[in-house]
Amino acid sequence: MLKRTRNRIKSRETSAARPRVPWRGIARGLAAAGALFATVCVVFWALNQPIRTVRVTGRFQHVAPGEIEQIVERQAGGQGLLTVDLAAVSRAIHELPWVDAVSVERDWPRGLSVLVVEQVAAARWGRDGLVNANGVCFATGLSRFPAGLARLSGPEGSEAEVTQRYLAMQRRLSQASLEITALRLDARGAWQLDLADGITVRLGRSQVDERFEKFMSAALGVIEHRAADISYVDMRYTNGFAIGWRSGRAGAFQRGHLTCPYPGASAPLGAGLRECHGRLSADCAVGCPAALEARGYSLQEKHHA
Repeated sequence: MLKRTRNRIKSRETSAARPRVPWRGIARGLAAAGALFATVCVVFWALNQPIRTVRVTGRFQHVAPGEIEQIVERQAGGQGLLTVDLAAVSRAIHELPWVDAVSVERDWPRGLSVLVVEQVAAARWGRDGLVNANGVCFATGLSRFPAGLARLSGPEGSEAEVTQRYLAMQRRLSQASLEITALRLDARGAWQLDLADGITVRLGRSQVDERFEKFMSAALGVIEHRAADISYVDMRYTNGFAIGWRSGRAGAFQRGHLTCPYPGASAPLGAGLRECHGRLSADCAVGCPAALEARGYSLQEKHHA
């Protein structure tokens, strides 16, 4: 009897220690979660309608809006407005050669809105490419180009450097109503530019900016009235520059003395310059030696290679 009594007491103690499970609260929580999930599903289904319209905006000259609509249709066809991958659509549009920037947004309730910004070509690159003002070659393999673009060229990877130098030089030359038609950087690092009047300016590999400024301050004043007679201007001299004439004669302007480049008149003129000024103006392609003397330059018969 005593043993049986102990077992009853132990059973009552175990039953009292067991926690009570709030089944009613759990059931209410599960019901609320289920209702919320159902509501979310209904709302998602209501918003994730199939894409029916595509609105394309932008200022278009080289990109066709219809082409953009076709890309959107391929990327987003059959998808809903919530599940469509906007980044993938944007990347696909950005692969078009003339596209610079793209913005793709949802246009409720069943459409997409696409804003496209076109590239602005700063110059041609090589034979068949185009670069923008940042020196990014954004199109290659072209057969037709916008009118009035200068042609730039250089080793692979030099697009940005050549473009920035071209833009800087063109800003300076535009002050003198001159225009660059070509700028070249060769494999040795030498620079050479062509002007719209047919004159080539050789700047070499070193002190390029200083030589260009010397061209603007000194050589430009010499050649501006006889551009049709000049083939090139060589700025690679230490203390001067050389001019190559279309007839084949070459003259180098240096400080010191003045010598006519024509055969038979190679003796320094010195003080007799002004007495011979009329003959020199008529015979020499320089035009005005007196103006050269005032600038501190002189004409010699030799040419610097």
